[in-house]
Amino acid sequence: MLNSLSGRFLVLTIIFVMLAEILIFVPSIARFREDYLLSRLERGQIASLALLADDMIDADLEEELLRNAEVFNVVLRRDEARQLILSAPMPKPIYATYDLRNASAFVLIRDATARLFDTEDRVIRVIGNPVREAGLLIEVSMETGPLRAAMIDYGLRILLLSAVISVFTAVLLFLAVQLLLVRPIKRVVGDIQAYAANPEDAHRIIQPSASVSELREAEDALQKLETQLTSALKQKERLAQLGSAVAKISHDLRNILTSAQLFTDRIEMSEDPTVKRMAPKLVGSISRAVKLCETTLAFSKAEEPAPRLTKVKLNEIIEDVFEAEQLTRSDGEISFVDDLPQNFTVDADSEQLYRVISNLVRNARQALETANQSGEVRVSATNIQNAVEIRVSDTGPGLPEKARKHLFEAFHGGARKGGSGLGLAIAAELIRGHGGALILERSDQEGTSFLIRLSQAK
Repeated sequence: MLNSLSGRFLVLTIIFVMLAEILIFVPSIARFREDYLLSRLERGQIASLALLADDMIDADLEEELLRNAEVFNVVLRRDEARQLILSAPMPKPIYATYDLRNASAFVLIRDATARLFDTEDRVIRVIGNPVREAGLLIEVSMETGPLRAAMIDYGLRILLLSAVISVFTAVLLFLAVQLLLVRPIKRVVGDIQAYAANPEDAHRIIQPSASVSELREAEDALQKLETQLTSALKQKERLAQLGSAVAKISHDLRNILTSAQLFTDRIEMSEDPTVKRMAPKLVGSISRAVKLCETTLAFSKAEEPAPRLTKVKLNEIIEDVFEAEQLTRSDGEISFVDDLPQNFTVDADSEQLYRVISNLVRNARQALETANQSGEVRVSATNIQNAVEIRVSDTGPGLPEKARKHLFEAFHGGARKGGSGLGLAIAAELIRGHGGALILERSDQEGTSFLIRLSQAK
């Protein structure tokens, strides 16, 4: 029971209610003692009226009046004269005097507590104001035994009533907690367990239904988490399937390109000037395709090969990329601008850097062609402290808002319409392998600019 939320709530409720009743009990027992003493003053005043009405009463009547008032004597002060109205022999000397006329709450609580813990029967004097202003002062002498017994009886009744209230309140709160909190929490736990059994099943994602705002917020957060996790798991599965398919295609394509490479070797021997000029480009393209297929066969391992860093002439890579794009571009007026210093070198893997820049330049060209507008694709580079910044920019229409949100995430919509969403994700991964970063600097109606930041050896 103590291991459950509702059980602990039940026990704590009983404890707290009892503590509250104890805090109420102390002033309550003090108030009871005050009322008890005041009632004895009133009885003593009533008993004294018989003597005031008839100055001569016998001893038996006087004893009966004092016995009914439960006091030993009654003293009235009228017109500054103190007068003993009724009296009887006292068994003990007066132990203490208590003045109720201006007693504070603290004094009443202190005296009541002391009386409860004092087990000896004593005789006390009590002073108060007469009822209805029948004099200036009235005092009586009485025993404390009956007072303490009445206080104990009253306290036990209060404690019993408090216990009943505590248990009744705790049971009601227990049922309320079970209905309003424990059941919804158990339902959420059940939904979590069901989802954990098959997280790829979108039908098992929790549907928020709690009426308690805090639980509803927890369910909303859990629904968002499960939705994202299910999407991520499906994406991982898709990547695994894609890796298997690409590995098979790359294996066969590599064999075909190997044969094509043999033919291009023969073409290089041609005496035709045009063929001689185009043959090296064709050989280079086929060689890259063969090497790409070989590295793609490692895709099933879900990782790119580590970059082989060498001193690379960036001008030559940009020249190759521009020539390839100029051969494949449409009739639109698109210019390619190489804004690099002469003999600009970087520490990088030439093949991987070529793939990244080629992808960015191709995306820029296709964006301009899709928009049916002329424009410019520019590549520039600068040296900064222990790094190189390569900037690929265009004057195209810019990227849509949806593409910018998930630009470097696979399968979340490509940078261009119809794109697979893989190109920039792969490019970003390749640059991270160099210890650098691929950043979208800007993208608006005036164009798009990507920044490649590469760390350089000191």
